[in-house]
Amino acid sequence: MYVDQTGQLGGGELSLLDLVRHSSHISEVALFSDGPFRDALENLPVPVHLLTPGKIRDVRSNAGMYAVVAALPEYAALRNRLASVTQGFDVLYANSQKAFLIAALARRRNQTLIWHLRDMLTAEHFSSLMRKIAVFAGNNAASVIIGNSKATVESFEQAGGHPDKVTVVYNGISPRPFDQVDKLEVEACRLDLGLHDKPLIGLFGRLAAWKGQHVLLEALAMLPGVHGLIVGEALFGEDIYAETLRIRSQQDDLRGRVHMLGFRKNIPALMKMVDIVVHTSTAPEPFGRVIVEGMLAGRPVIATRAGGAIEIIDDGVNGLLIAPQDPKDLVRAIASLQSNSAFAAQIAEAGRRKAVEHFSVDAMVRSIDRIIGSFKS
Repeated sequence: MYVDQTGQLGGGELSLLDLVRHSSHISEVALFSDGPFRDALENLPVPVHLLTPGKIRDVRSNAGMYAVVAALPEYAALRNRLASVTQGFDVLYANSQKAFLIAALARRRNQTLIWHLRDMLTAEHFSSLMRKIAVFAGNNAASVIIGNSKATVESFEQAGGHPDKVTVVYNGISPRPFDQVDKLEVEACRLDLGLHDKPLIGLFGRLAAWKGQHVLLEALAMLPGVHGLIVGEALFGEDIYAETLRIRSQQDDLRGRVHMLGFRKNIPALMKMVDIVVHTSTAPEPFGRVIVEGMLAGRPVIATRAGGAIEIIDDGVNGLLIAPQDPKDLVRAIASLQSNSAFAAQIAEAGRRKAVEHFSVDAMVRSIDRIIGSFKS
């Protein structure tokens, strides 16, 4: 039984979709909220159990003691519902931190509990209390913890996690959706936005302050004539930040050059439409799915030098790395690619090659199936 807290389609959920689709194990999924993720799972088809979390939605990554204590009755109720639907399952596979904490309470003695750690357990992402709870539960309840990068594993260990609990399995991403995009579709996307041959920088991912969309906006303000494409929406209470981006994009130095598309399904075509894919997270990224996707789209990628990004990009070889929260450094990187088309093409080709060779769905599924199989009696 896979367990996930959200019905939204974030990076972790897209990764789980591939795992469920290709794994050899019979599986079902329990979700704590509804959304497009449920539809995607049922289209596979995979049975989905929708559980209602109530006030647990209010316990966010920066929660303090009051919020946690106030949610305890809901935690207990959700634990009981999860325990009921997971009877008879050999393995509980928690795909998020909140899902893991509930699964740790719902787990029966003979069940294997796997936590797929997709978050950096650092002060930038979680309060001290939430980190302590997660690490305590990981050390005492998880059969194994799968980190989606060395960076996530190191953050767990540095927060007090036991090293013998963790292993690294990189996310796998299929190149097929990118290979199936034709030039006509890309041209149609540009025409729809009225871009034609204008230089275009793309940033993909949910709208959140730590994802750094504002860094791109400030860089664009220093790049006259260059347009920016921002794809994604606010998913977890970040609507105020999203509105600040919209307001900033309408100011005189950016007006007409920032295209905020919200959530879109045609990511491969949109990535192929841009000239450069950028990743601007201000805090270390656990993995960096959009970095690999940009590589698979055959576009040169610029990413923040921190977290999982430095495990994907070899600076100057298959991408460019920049300092966090530094619009001027981003401007320099963009300019270096725009002024040297041969270098940009070389970076893009090397990036695609590494993405295909090192981050395949097949390798991810085989590694996780092997971990699950190791717990069979």
